[in-house]
Amino acid sequence: MAPLPHHRPQQLSLGPLEREILEIIWELGIVTVKDIHDRILSDPDRELAYASVATILNRLTQKKWLTCNKQERTYVWQAVISATEAQTLQAYEHLNQFLAVGNPDIVAAFADDLDRSSLEQLEAIAHRLQAIHTAKEKQ
Repeated sequence: MAPLPHHRPQQLSLGPLEREILEIIWELGIVTVKDIHDRILSDPDRELAYASVATILNRLTQKKWLTCNKQERTYVWQAVISATEAQTLQAYEHLNQFLAVGNPDIVAAFADDLDRSSLEQLEAIAHRLQAIHTAKEKQ
């Protein structure tokens, strides 16, 4: 997984429409309200007001997920972090919430219900953490 990005949005949790719009932006790169609106309405079963798209883009900008710039007469939005960086931040946040339980016995109890692949991943993580710890001690 990628290292933690230097930029961190102010709020990691997103609503379903915010997430959908952010995924469209990650796919397209730089977008206008019309780009997003047209993409969503390309599904014949969807309805969404143009103004709602603008509101969500502004909300994502306030949360520091996007930047907004004016190109000639048009406003364009771009993601501040990539989809991979967002996934890394969210995994980091989930891990911190899980470890906040603070009781190693409770955390370890989950290991009883993990499959072989998950246990191998935990072992690989433990080895990696030990290597990092050893390298820091040598410095």
